[in-house]
Amino acid sequence: MSAVLIRGGTVVNAYRAFRADVLCLDGKVALVGEHLSTPAGTEIIDAGGQLVMPGGIDPHTHMQLPFMGATTMDDFYSGTVAAMAGGTTTIIDFVIPDPKEPLMDAYRKWRAWAEKAASDYSFHVAVTWWDETVHRDMGTLVTEEGVNSFKHFMAYKNAIMCDDETLVNSFKRALELGAMPTVHAENGELVFLLQAEMKARGILGPEGHPASRPPAVEAEAVQRAIAIADVLNVPIYVVHVSCAESAAAIARARANGQRVYGEVLAGHLVVDDSVYQNTDFTFAAAHVMSPPFRGKENQAALWRGLQAGHLHTTATDHCTFCAAQKAAGKDDFSKIPNGTGGVEERMAILWDQGVNTGKLTPSEFVAVTSANAAKLFNIYPQKGCVAPGADADIVVWDPAGTKTLSAKTQKSLGDFNIFEGRTVTGVPTHTLSRGNLTFVQGDLRAVRGAGQYVKRAPFGAQFDALGRKAMLNAPKAVAR
Repeated sequence: MSAVLIRGGTVVNAYRAFRADVLCLDGKVALVGEHLSTPAGTEIIDAGGQLVMPGGIDPHTHMQLPFMGATTMDDFYSGTVAAMAGGTTTIIDFVIPDPKEPLMDAYRKWRAWAEKAASDYSFHVAVTWWDETVHRDMGTLVTEEGVNSFKHFMAYKNAIMCDDETLVNSFKRALELGAMPTVHAENGELVFLLQAEMKARGILGPEGHPASRPPAVEAEAVQRAIAIADVLNVPIYVVHVSCAESAAAIARARANGQRVYGEVLAGHLVVDDSVYQNTDFTFAAAHVMSPPFRGKENQAALWRGLQAGHLHTTATDHCTFCAAQKAAGKDDFSKIPNGTGGVEERMAILWDQGVNTGKLTPSEFVAVTSANAAKLFNIYPQKGCVAPGADADIVVWDPAGTKTLSAKTQKSLGDFNIFEGRTVTGVPTHTLSRGNLTFVQGDLRAVRGAGQYVKRAPFGAQFDALGRKAMLNAPKAVAR
C-alpha cells in the first residue's frame, strides 16, 4: 500500500478553503482532516504555509500532432512531464482525423501514441467530415470508449474545416448521445479570403497572420455556432475565446438561458498582438497560433469573463513547433505551422496575473484551472477536487515562491516560450499524480507510461439547464 500524507497546508477547492491534512492511499484521497494519523511507511510532505489544491486539468492540448506538414515537438511523454512540472495532472487532447479518415481509426492511432503519457489523459474527437460511418463511430466512441465531447473546426479551409451541414449533423448526433459539441470558432471562408488579400498586397510575414484573422472573423463563427446550438437545443463549448466580441456573444447567450461555455488560453490573457510586429521572423513566427494574440483591450474582457462566470475554463492549446518547423512559412505566413506552448506555465500565469492581482480568489483559481473542466467533461469529483474518494491528483502550491519562465529551463521540448522572462510569484513545489510524487521541488520523478486513459461518461439527463447549473456549482457530483 502506497501512502502519502500532506501535512499542515490549507486545502483549496472551488467551493471553499480550509486548514487540513490530506492522506493519500493507493492513488486515492483517503482522508481530509486535521491531525491525521498515518500508516507505517507513509511519506510525509510538509505543506506548512502552502496550499493543497487539485492538480490542474488542461482541457486543450495537442501532443504529437501532425499538422501543416510538421509534427509537434512534444509527444505524450514530454508534454505530460512538462504539465506535471507546472502542477497540471490531467490533459484532454484531441484526436483529429484526416478528411475521410474513419473516426475509430484515428482514435486508435492517438490512443497508441498516448500510451507513453506520464500523467492521466483523455480525448476529444474531432468531426472533420460526415457520412453514416461518422454517425456510427460517434456512438461507439461515446458508449464504448468514454468520449463525451466532439470538436469542430470552423477554420482551416481545404483541410479539416466543417461546413454548416457537418456542424448540424454532428451537433444533432452529439445531443442524441449525451456528448458536448466543442468548436474552434473562426470563419474559415473569411480567413481564406483575407489571407489571399494580404498576400496580394505583399504582406507575407507573420504580421499578416493577425490581419487575416481579425476579431470579427472569430465573433461571427462564435455567433453562428451558438445559433445552431440554440436551434438544436444542444449545449456548446467554445474553445480558446480570444476577443471581447466573442466573450460578449457567449455572455448574451447565457443571459438568455442558453447552455454555452467558454475556454480561455493562458497566453491570450497576458500576451498581446505587438509580438507580430517584431522584425525578427523567428520571434514573430513563434507566436503564430489561431486565433492570434489580440490587442490588450481584449485581455481585460477575457479576465472579466472569467470573473463573471461567462468563461469557465483555462487551457493552453499546447502545440509546440520549433523554429525550423515554423520557417516553412518564411515567405508565406499562411504556411507557418500554428501553435505555441504553455502547458507547464498555465497554472503559474493564472495565479500570478489572476490571484496576485485580485482578479481571482484562490477558490476561483481552482475552478478555472481544474474543477470546471472536470464538471463540464463529467469527471468530477474523480478529478478537480481534494476530497475523500477523489483521485490523488494534487498540487502543493507555494504562493510566495517565485520562478522566471524561460525556454532555457522549461521541460517542454519546444525551443520557445511565449512567457519568456516573466517572473511569476506562486509556483508548485510538489505534484502528485494518482498519489505518486511526480515533481518534488524541481526534481522530476515522472514515469513514462504511468498515465491512465480517463473515460468520461455521457451526460444524458444532465443536459437540462438545472442539471448543468448544478454541475458547475455543487461541490459534489451530479448523479450520473
